Amino acid sequence: MIGHINGEVAEKFTGAMIVDVNGVGYEIAVTALDFEAVNVGEKRKFYTYHAVRENSEDLYGFTSLAAKKMFELLITVQGVGPKAAMAILSLASAEDVRNAIANADVAFVSKASGVGKKSAERVIVDLRDKVGVPSHVGATDIIGPSAATQAEPDEALDALIALGFPLKEATDALAKVDKNLSVEERIKMALKK
Repeated sequence: MIGHINGEVAEKFTGAMIVDVNGVGYEIAVTALDFEAVNVGEKRKFYTYHAVRENSEDLYGFTSLAAKKMFELLITVQGVGPKAAMAILSLASAEDVRNAIANADVAFVSKASGVGKKSAERVIVDLRDKVGVPSHVGATDIIGPSAATQAEPDEALDALIALGFPLKEATDALAKVDKNLSVEERIKMALKK
């Protein structure tokens, strides 16, 4: 399995990019938010999910580890394949999607292209207990790609996931820590809890 790709973005086309790694171009499908945030010529690291099927192999790439883990959770839901999971993650940041699921916001999830109300309800029923506590209460507004790309990924959450914590445990631990602390301090405080 290919865990991540680190290289220069050589080309961009609708929903995908070619990342050049030492002369080898890897085509990876990306969310709309990552597509907007990354420019041709930039060196970037993408956490990847390598999907192997009977008649195809696809790479799905994410600029944050939290987004990759959310993708992996979404595709465990019956009826939600990689394309539907990418559509859900294209609505807003991984944290906003996680929060929408935790808040049982069916309307938010069903706004993803190709995801109906029944599929959205199934996502919430299957994942609500797996994503952790909501970071805020209430409906989640869909953030346009330009606004969402300004939100920084939570480096503390990515670090805890990289240390082997499941998404729910990492989220729960960070929910009890002051968000104004440095990334290092937030990680230390979360590990103590």
